[in-house]
Amino acid sequence: MAGRRALMVVLVALGAVPIVSGLAGLFIGPAFIPGGASTPVSVDNNYRFIDAYWLAGGVALCWSLFRLEERAVVTRTILVIAVVGGFGRLMSVLAVGWPTPMFGTALVLELVALPLVVWWHARVVRAGGKDREPATEAQPLGAASSMASPVDAA
Repeated sequence: MAGRRALMVVLVALGAVPIVSGLAGLFIGPAFIPGGASTPVSVDNNYRFIDAYWLAGGVALCWSLFRLEERAVVTRTILVIAVVGGFGRLMSVLAVGWPTPMFGTALVLELVALPLVVWWHARVVRAGGKDREPATEAQPLGAASSMASPVDAA
């Protein structure tokens, strides 16, 4: 399915951005971003903390792609969290003005492109689910198995 393959490429790219920038933010700090040279200690501390979440979101997004249908909720949740982050950027624009072009582009991506990707993902997953067998439900720990164990056979 061509639409599925294209979606996967887009989602891998969307996952790679927070992985790379999250690692850079953790190790380099606010100096990594345009205009982020010297900052107060508390800002640096909070920035690196938030970059850990940013990194984790990228890793989780890439992880979710290994089973697109089964982990659809994870994929969409991460994308929607990024959309909410876009509203945080918009609040910053309204409070203190426009950031550098890189962050202005991120704002548009988060508020325009990501909702479209969530919609696209839902369509692809819905279409893909028709071609696949439903996933079996996991058994709770300690539940009886449908297969007899060697101990039961003795």
